[in-house]
Amino acid sequence: MEKINLVESFSEFKDVKNIDRATLMSIIEDVFRSLIKKRFESDENFDIIVNPDRGDLEIWRNRTIVDDEFAEDSFEYNENRHISLNAARKIEPDFEIGEEVTDQMSLEDFGRRSVLAIRQNLVSRILDLEKDSLYKKYKDRVGDIITGEVYQTWKKETLILDDEGNELILPKSEQIPSDFFKKGDAVRAVVARVEMNSLKNCLNRKFRKYSTVLSQSRRLYASLENVPK
Repeated sequence: MEKINLVESFSEFKDVKNIDRATLMSIIEDVFRSLIKKRFESDENFDIIVNPDRGDLEIWRNRTIVDDEFAEDSFEYNENRHISLNAARKIEPDFEIGEEVTDQMSLEDFGRRSVLAIRQNLVSRILDLEKDSLYKKYKDRVGDIITGEVYQTWKKETLILDDEGNELILPKSEQIPSDFFKKGDAVRAVVARVEMNSLKNCLNRKFRKYSTVLSQSRRLYASLENVPK
């Protein structure tokens, strides 16, 4: 089977944080099973093997051998579940009726459009899970002091990384007038409020009121209270 390289083809997977391997493998299998159901109506006779260390995946289809007459004339014959004795013996001469034939599926069996849909679905599912994981992490840290490290500064905002590499955005409008950051500087703040969905970047060093931690895709947007160094 053509290799489905989950590391190279889906580069977003390289930076997945806060998601254990078992959960990631389960998502990958679920996405491919959904594709199989759409293509063949059922996935019951398919085995999916995810190889996270190699970054690939294998899909195997199991079909029952039936006699040639059944394959040609019966309305119950299903080419996804059955294979004729004649066709099976072209694979292995010793096959008999009732035995199973297992063949490996190729991405070409699903079509280019379906493969692109797989990629989009995988990326979306994993980013959603990571966003949820980051939200759960910070919602229980209200009142905690966070120490982040300045990674990059721009005209209107500063990018700060927490101790696990999650990204925090500090808008220029929310900084103390005397703030001047350069890469590597430490920034301390207190988490005051947590929100699941917001499109605003809200790191706050200007007012000692509420602060917000927001998770949007891979970037964690946070509003934090200023804490003196």
